[in-house]
Amino acid sequence: MKQRTFEHHHQQQWESLEQEKENAQFPRHYRQVCQHLALARDRHYTPHLIARLHRIVLRGHQRLYKTHSHPISHFIHFIAYRFPQTVRQESRFVGISSVFFLGSFLVMFISVQLNPELIYNLMNSEQVLDLESMYQPNASHVGRNRASDSDFLMFGFYIKHNIGIGFQMFAGGIFFGLGTIFFLVFNGLYLGSVAGHLTHIGYTVPFYSFVAGHSALELIAIILAGAAGLKLGYALIAPKRFTRLEALRQAAEHSVILVYGVLIMLLLAAFVEAFWSSSMAIEPIIKYSVGVILWILVIEYFILVGRHRAI
Repeated sequence: MKQRTFEHHHQQQWESLEQEKENAQFPRHYRQVCQHLALARDRHYTPHLIARLHRIVLRGHQRLYKTHSHPISHFIHFIAYRFPQTVRQESRFVGISSVFFLGSFLVMFISVQLNPELIYNLMNSEQVLDLESMYQPNASHVGRNRASDSDFLMFGFYIKHNIGIGFQMFAGGIFFGLGTIFFLVFNGLYLGSVAGHLTHIGYTVPFYSFVAGHSALELIAIILAGAAGLKLGYALIAPKRFTRLEALRQAAEHSVILVYGVLIMLLLAAFVEAFWSSSMAIEPIIKYSVGVILWILVIEYFILVGRHRAI
């Protein structure tokens, strides 16, 4: 269908939504305009029409969920539908982010087993000694080197640390994705060297029992933050028929959904890390079991949740 015919056929419906006329048909019309936007993008109609439909969809979404939902309902909708659906929609960027992060992790982990001295390329001798002291089998507090015994203080520290890493992954995308790639690879190499070194010296139980509980939430959140940053970078590299600024704006509007979800995951990871992972009262086998269950649940969440409902 030619663009002129397409516009003529749906013009009245678009104008009704633009004028914010409230009626019983509004939810149905909103869903139809979402389909129109997808068709316009697929058929490569003019940027002006695509931008107009995008504004109508965004405004309609805000009206629909602000009018009919309380904040709690909106949050539930985000968790139960929008976040996992967006992750699946951006599976290409999630996959690329996984390759950079997990690939560099595995390369460094194996390399440190073959050549233990490689860890000193990323850490100095004092940092290595501090790392070993935190995960000694007879350490009083595993996984943290701190002056205070307050779990709440460590909870705040983990929040700041985790969110800082996530923000680096996302914001690095504005440098044509190179910043995101750098932080993905660097963090992968760093974590790989830590895991490889502690495995090599035999501190496996203290280390792996500590990371088991929060690893699923934290590592997957890092990958998703990287995916959000890569989407920004790709928009700048290949803006298609848009200006780079407009392409970046559209990519950011979509990527921010991933960022919101990443923040939630990192908050949960910080909570688990502060109050569960570091506890010496919990047997390692229990921590391993909980860790495996959390990995299965998180993966199933992104694969299965919200599959049969539109965003």
